[in-house]
Amino acid sequence: MENLSKLLSQPEYVHVIINHLPLVGLPVAMLALLIALVARNRTSVLIGLALVGLLSLSAWPVYYYGEAGYDRVLAMADEAGAAFLDYHKDLAEDWVFLYFVTSGVAGLAFLLSWKWRRLLTPLAILTLVLASASLVAGIIIAHAGGEVRHREFRSGPPPAPHTEH
Repeated sequence: MENLSKLLSQPEYVHVIINHLPLVGLPVAMLALLIALVARNRTSVLIGLALVGLLSLSAWPVYYYGEAGYDRVLAMADEAGAAFLDYHKDLAEDWVFLYFVTSGVAGLAFLLSWKWRRLLTPLAILTLVLASASLVAGIIIAHAGGEVRHREFRSGPPPAPHTEH
């Protein structure tokens, strides 16, 4: 138990453990929502929206723990890994908002459909589109994260540094 407690006190390990929630859980929730839409079952659509909303929102602690563990991972990384880590961080900073927008739209769809039933289907479809965009962004972010410490995942040289305009 002490070892588990020690691991969970290190933000980089927590980041690695929970980053699967938005990357693996979100597609499952999207599938549930899609099946519910095809079946035209209101209760199932609401459950699907809730799942998509919660799993999209799970990107927030992933992002938080990633930032908290940045310095420790940077200290362990080789030169190329440090460049991939910066790229991973830049991508996360630029695209994590998609997960929050997806979660917000899913929550809005859930709430508004109680008053205006006709909004349920179009807002659920919009939620699926946003969830798809979030998932694509998450896969790209995660790929760069995998290249930080795993040379076998590196598909080329580190990307050029992100420049501010």
